[in-house]
Order: sequence, then C-alpha cells, then structure tokens
Amino acid sequence: MSVELKIVCFEDIFQYESGEKSRFSDEYRQLSAVILLDKQDMASLGVKDGDKVLVENEISKIVVAAKTTDDEPHAGLAFMINSVWSNQLLRDDLCNASVPRFKGITARVAPSQEEVTQISEIVQRLRA
Repeated sequence: MSVELKIVCFEDIFQYESGEKSRFSDEYRQLSAVILLDKQDMASLGVKDGDKVLVENEISKIVVAAKTTDDEPHAGLAFMINSVWSNQLLRDDLCNASVPRFKGITARVAPSQEEVTQISEIVQRLRA
C-alpha cells in the first residue's frame, strides 16, 4: 500500500541547532529524517509513529521515520524538515538556488522494512 502526497518542507530550530553541532550525529538524523503525516494517511499506510516509510518520486527515494501530526486534518499533505533527506526529492536545479522551492514536492509514500537512509549514503549519491 502506498499513497501519493504533496510534501511541504519547513525549518526547525531544534534540528538546525543539532546540525550546527554535527550533521553526522544520531541526534541530527532523528530530528531530520522524519516525515510528518496526517492521521488518516498514517492509517491508510498502516504505520504508526516511528515506523519507517519509503518516500519516492521521479528524482530519488529515501527512507525516513513516520510521525503523526496533531494538526488539523490535512490528508494528502505531509511535512518534512529542510534537510539532506528532503533535498533528495528535489531536482538539482532547485537545490542550487539560494532558497530552494520546498513547496509541493509530489512523492509516493509506502511502509518500509529498510532502515532510515544514512547520511553517508546520501553523501555518496551526491559525489556520483
């Protein structure tokens, strides 16, 4: 089972401060490699908080942790923090802008048994 979602990225002060210390730390990964989903979308996917999900579009794919939002219902709309994980879903020309277009990334989300994509793997992708 998968669902197609629009993903909007946002900034988070806690994740930013963690990244200032080390973008290779577990703390940074735990704060950054997350997708925030509506309760209805979580139910449709059959996942609960902390479960891993594959987020994939025509650009790339990543595995992140799912988390339920307490916001007003917003089925079909997900949120991710601006990070190397969310950047994987953007075209290169959008990532090179001083302020990339982090609004309305379309992607399919599905439950995954894989571990969260490690930043070392993302770095290798960028070097290729």
